[in-house]
Amino acid sequence: MIKILCVGKIKEKYLQDLINDYLNRINKYYKIKIIELKENIDVEKENKNILEHIKSNEFNIALDIKGEKYTSEKFVKGEKYTSEKFAYLVEKTFLINSNITFIIGGSLGLNDIVKNKCDKIISFSDFTFPHGLFRGILLEQIYRSFKIINNETYHK
Repeated sequence: MIKILCVGKIKEKYLQDLINDYLNRINKYYKIKIIELKENIDVEKENKNILEHIKSNEFNIALDIKGEKYTSEKFVKGEKYTSEKFAYLVEKTFLINSNITFIIGGSLGLNDIVKNKCDKIISFSDFTFPHGLFRGILLEQIYRSFKIINNETYHK
């Protein structure tokens, strides 16, 4: 199962529609669910709540601006970081663990305690995105991963 553990609820209908569309697409490949946690003005309380939902028997991936970058090669020197590399991460992870949890913190981010409980910390960009939009971006990349893994065509 794929879980997306995130802080806050989506209020905008257009973002909820985007999220639901990709959830339906992904469910054809793998079971996925979103767990929404309550936002809290105290980052430590918010992170404590996140910690209560992290399971040590799952492969936990924190999404953090300071994590390993999965961006276009023209912006990164050295190794090429692409959707294909993200797909490889997903595929490789499922060989060792059938459960992946992606963790998206609140507006105050994830603290080191949460990040240290994770198996991997990745970043999609140095940009800051609204949480609802980022959920849509993450879901699209998960869907794209399954298309890549299954050698199916998908627009570029």
